[in-house]
Amino acid sequence: MSSTAAAPECGGAKTSWPELVGLSVEEAKKAILKDKPDADIVVLPVGSIVTADYRPDRVRIFVDTVAEAPHVG
Repeated sequence: MSSTAAAPECGGAKTSWPELVGLSVEEAKKAILKDKPDADIVVLPVGSIVTADYRPDRVRIFVDTVAEAPHVG
């Protein structure tokens, strides 16, 4: 899958947000929705099996960080 991002000044719609790597999911969602208000954002664990169909409104965010210590209870 390509991770190229079209330059908005060239008239192309943005297709990738490499500048969001390292941000929280909520910060990433906010930035994506600013560029693409109609985005259907799906948050998945890294390595998830996903469908190969192309949907221009779907943006997948893959995460792999544990934010808090897991505990029983």
